[in-house]
Amino acid sequence: MKTTANIPDPDGFYEAWVAAHEGLSDEESSDLDTRLVLLLANQVGDQQVLLACLAEALASTA
Repeated sequence: MKTTANIPDPDGFYEAWVAAHEGLSDEESSDLDTRLVLLLANQVGDQQVLLACLAEALASTA
């Protein structure tokens, strides 16, 4: 699992992600994020990495 920045333009991606949510309801925004997570998970494709990322995300919410 990569924990250091690995996106060439993280600010640009964040701006695009925020812009994609403009005008959406809370439910539509949540649906968009869910679809994005599933698409990105499919790109990763490694079950162990995905489970490690899930565990890290859960640990970060505590």
